[in-house]
Amino acid sequence: MKYMLLIYSDETGYDKSTKADIEKVMAAYGAYGQAMRKAGVYVGADRLKPTGAASTVTLKDGKTKVLDGPYAETKEQLGGYYIVDVPDLDQAIVWASRCPAAAHGKIEVRPIWEM
Repeated sequence: MKYMLLIYSDETGYDKSTKADIEKVMAAYGAYGQAMRKAGVYVGADRLKPTGAASTVTLKDGKTKVLDGPYAETKEQLGGYYIVDVPDLDQAIVWASRCPAAAHGKIEVRPIWEM
């Protein structure tokens, strides 16, 4: 079954990070992705640009409304995701707990409803 691991963290933390800190984090994500590939559970992953680059679209009374930026101000923002194909939720949770962001943010594990 496929699950999406949604990575939430405070995106302003990167502004305060040194180049060495960022390189360490990127190496941890690289190792995490390699472990997923080696285990055969990796389906896909991507990072998202900061919330300031987002547009929120709604339809009200038949008219499209566009709000630049995120819909809501939150402490933690969706910064990226992984998609894994594992036997069950327990295995998805194991992989989520291994994500580097789990130590400082949150990982939402959500089953994919394939169509």
